[in-house]
Amino acid sequence: MSTHAGASLVSSRLVAGRLLGKKDAGLGAYTLKAQRDGPIYYPRVLPDSAGFNYESNATGEKVTTRLPKEWMRDNCSCAECVNPVTRQRSFDILAHSRLIEPSQVLPNMDGFEVLWSDHHRSRYTWHWLQSALPGGKHPYAIEVAQRLWNRRLIYENPPEISFRAVMKENSVRGVADLTSKIREHGFCFVSNTPVTPEDTKSLLERIGPIRNTHYGGFYDFTPNMAKADMAYSNAALDLHTDTTYFTDPAGLQAFHLLSHTGPNGEEIRLHERGGQSILVDGFYVAHRLRLERRDHFQTLQTIKLPWHASGNQDAAMTPAKAYPVIEGTSKSVMRIRWNKDDRGTLPLNINTKWWYNAAREWDTIVNRQENQYEFLLEPGRVLIFDNWRILHGRREFWGRRRICGGYINRDDFISRWKLSNFPREAVIANNMIAA
Repeated sequence: MSTHAGASLVSSRLVAGRLLGKKDAGLGAYTLKAQRDGPIYYPRVLPDSAGFNYESNATGEKVTTRLPKEWMRDNCSCAECVNPVTRQRSFDILAHSRLIEPSQVLPNMDGFEVLWSDHHRSRYTWHWLQSALPGGKHPYAIEVAQRLWNRRLIYENPPEISFRAVMKENSVRGVADLTSKIREHGFCFVSNTPVTPEDTKSLLERIGPIRNTHYGGFYDFTPNMAKADMAYSNAALDLHTDTTYFTDPAGLQAFHLLSHTGPNGEEIRLHERGGQSILVDGFYVAHRLRLERRDHFQTLQTIKLPWHASGNQDAAMTPAKAYPVIEGTSKSVMRIRWNKDDRGTLPLNINTKWWYNAAREWDTIVNRQENQYEFLLEPGRVLIFDNWRILHGRREFWGRRRICGGYINRDDFISRWKLSNFPREAVIANNMIAA
């Protein structure tokens, strides 16, 4: 078996490289030298009976990573192994003999090729390999800087985009801007939207399909208690996230106020209406709780409890398992699940005092006026927000409001955000690597 080594392309900005045909004494491997504006790296891929050793000193210290041969063969992305149309695997590593061995490694400036004992040829790029390594990062990072906010930080300049920009044909720039604002701030207004359910629905479908629930799909309702939920009333609503009772809570939610009149359709003055909407950044609340009472933060992150929706006769919803209020890690929050009205019974096999104290402190921070962004919904100005992050509520109102909107699945939203803001190939490559 011949052994070769390759050079690692540590940046997408490689500007020059030289192949050195000099044999590395005592290692039986040829080394490629990749040179760019900066350090020179000498990594190698060395095959043996069990797989490959990837050696690199890109960080200044020699690091060796084990690459199992089955893993390497399984990750061949050629047209024979991955369907180029569907991007699904065509080669089933589980159905093939474990006796398939690497017979030769051929390096080049972009990566290396492996010739296998069954005569198959696999090509791997340094970009891909480095992103797949533990702690590795893809050269095209798919990420966004989330901006946590309180009232002072958001009141003067809330995120907003025009309906026309989002709906512009043959362009994704508006959708890219809208989804980026939602990813960054947790919500966005869409101004100058035609005051019709049809146009509102078309706007949401620019992001993704409307999600169907036991309430239906796209909603268009007045406070008539057509559904057994306080949202269908005139009453004030405490700050909460929606669909806590789903295993997969709704990703986005949208509200468009179509009209607000008196009970009989008469006009009412603005100051008599009530119904102010309130938004709170749940990630900011989690941040404050972690700073002020880390023990309470940990309690709400670890103690899991049931959630339910039981008011409608034809539905009794609860998640597949219990979930905590705060989901994520000690450094990064992924999702908030908070609705005091839809919470089930606290289990007795936990320290209930800890949970009640932590939840009380959480609720206190949520209801600090300095953390609340308050405004009136207006016809023509659609609110779209991240239901995994933003808590929403409203004040009691008088009269008859007609509101339309809908839910969008989280995965559909994230897919649209990625594909409208980043190259498709970069998105697919990132999706293939474990976070």
